[in-house]
This record gives sequence, C-alpha cells and structure tokens, in this order.
Amino acid sequence: MNLRKRQRGNVEVHTSALNDIMFFLLLFFLLASAVANPNVVKLFLPRSSSGQSIPQKTINVSITKDLEYYVEKKQVSAEDLYQSIEVYQKASPDLTIILYADRTIAIENVIELTDIANKLKVKLVLATETKK
Repeated sequence: MNLRKRQRGNVEVHTSALNDIMFFLLLFFLLASAVANPNVVKLFLPRSSSGQSIPQKTINVSITKDLEYYVEKKQVSAEDLYQSIEVYQKASPDLTIILYADRTIAIENVIELTDIANKLKVKLVLATETKK
C-alpha cells in the first residue's frame, strides 16, 4: 500500500497581460457613465420586426426668473415664442418641448407656454430637479 502523497502541480493564472485591457474598459465605462443622462428611467423596450421607431425631436425652452424666454439657448421675446416654436414643429411634427422654468416665476408664465404647446399640438414636459 502506497501512502505517500502525490505531488500536485501548481496552478497559476497570469493576469498581468490583462491589466491594461481592464484599465481601458474601466476608463471607458467611467466616461460613458459620465456622459449618460442619469435622470432617465432605464427600460428594456420591446422589439418589432414590422418597423422601427422614429426618434422624437425635443427642444429646450427656458424661462428665467427675470421672465426671459430661451428656445434652444437663443433668447426670444414672449410675443415671438409661438413663431419660434412653430418653426421647430414644422420641421418635426412629433416635437416635444422640455420646459426649464425657474421655481420663483408665477405659474401664469408656465401656462402661457402650455397654451402655445396645445395650439401647436406639441407635447410639453416640465423639467424638475431631484430632491437630495
């Protein structure tokens, strides 16, 4: 009866060659997460073989506390707001307006923009800030 122990070979995995690849992957994901919008709900959308969805065009409309109106970072007067949004709406019928309104302005100013969106049959979304 042979009771001596067998010599087992040493099993080693050399990962030093993979360190640079792991570093670049980490760097890529860090940069990609910084660019991604954190205020978006992540969903797995259903697939369709009959067609593809057409991406919706969005524009940003901002109202400052001094009641200055901006459409895509271009300042417009309250009277010209309808015409400037109408130009975007004609270019893209499925337009969505993202409204950035200062929290100190009266609701009446927000309702004016809501009326314009309803007349043009455009969707309006009010941007908010998350509580911390």
